[in-house]
Amino acid sequence: MSEPRLLPLLDAPPPERRDAARNRERLLDAAKELVERDGAHAVTMDAVATAAGVGKGTLFRRFESREGLMAAVLNHSETEWQAQVMSGPPPLGPGAEPWDRLLAFGRTRLETTLLHAELIREAGRSGARAAGAYSFTVTHVRYLLSQLRVTGDIPLLAVAVLAPLELPILEQVSLDGFPVDRIYDGWVDLVRRVIRPPGDAART
Repeated sequence: MSEPRLLPLLDAPPPERRDAARNRERLLDAAKELVERDGAHAVTMDAVATAAGVGKGTLFRRFESREGLMAAVLNHSETEWQAQVMSGPPPLGPGAEPWDRLLAFGRTRLETTLLHAELIREAGRSGARAAGAYSFTVTHVRYLLSQLRVTGDIPLLAVAVLAPLELPILEQVSLDGFPVDRIYDGWVDLVRRVIRPPGDAART
């Protein structure tokens, strides 16, 4: 199985005029700054339009709804994370052993999910981990499992490995007061039981 490629997070939009593309980037930048400053729950369409210096109608034409705007901001963060997986430094990026890459993948996926939890919730059905973003993570985990020569139903095993790193599961264990390190250690234990990595007895 070859290394996965970057996947589009949403359906590709039609080509935009240069001024329309500039407006879109201006709106996204304004929304990202407001999310970082005030939290996703506090960001309104009026505030984004004002911060970007464009009309509210332009904002709605570009993103259709507040959920659509939050989904676009979320997808931007997903694109940056995908780039680190595909071409960033090891162990997350290429160049490390597949087991080490999988561990780094799990840690960063856990951390980014928790970091963007509010944004994922605010994006709602419009883009909470859009299909393209989830397809990328599944494909990457399947690739690493194949590199580790894991036997069994690889597609289903990849989904099982990813499930504890998604927000609904993390929200449940967070309610139980589990710290991040405990969640990660539990995930590593689960993956180790599934994969039985080479030289496991020597690992800590």
